[in-house]
Amino acid sequence: MQGARFKRLVEAATLLPILVLVSCGYALVGKASNIPDDVQQVFLAPFENRTSRLEVEQFLTQAIADELLTRRRFELVSTEAESDAAIRGAVTAFRVAPITFTNDGRAQEYELTIVADVSFRRTVKSPGEEEGEVIWANDRYQFKESYPVESADADFFDRENIAIEDSAERFADTMVTDLLEGF
Repeated sequence: MQGARFKRLVEAATLLPILVLVSCGYALVGKASNIPDDVQQVFLAPFENRTSRLEVEQFLTQAIADELLTRRRFELVSTEAESDAAIRGAVTAFRVAPITFTNDGRAQEYELTIVADVSFRRTVKSPGEEEGEVIWANDRYQFKESYPVESADADFFDRENIAIEDSAERFADTMVTDLLEGF
């Protein structure tokens, strides 16, 4: 009799955490979205570059377009007139700074920082509005990543371009995730 009672207590104790998770609305990360269902077609405007570093906005625009196509949540359209919403952005800061050094004082690892002003707005404007409703925006979206450089490399700027291109892909991945999940 006590063995059966103990078995029921163990079963109840095992089921309790599951019931709590189900009843509190627990959901897997990445499944939620704060994007209205009627937003299906999106226009991605080429990012502006407000920095002295050439091409960074081109790398970011291309990476974001690729990420949006990969996610298949939206159809990218070529004009704002065809869209339900538009993504606009500007690179407002770009920095590369050495973070680790060799014994003889040469930089061997750099940190790349990109700051952007990004918005995702409806393209249809309500009466009296200058711009459409903001769905998601971040005027200081920051991304940091480090990359190694061989101290013997004389092609620092060539390596910097590769680092920017690689970082743009990860920037796009995190930015689109944040946009879709509302963070």
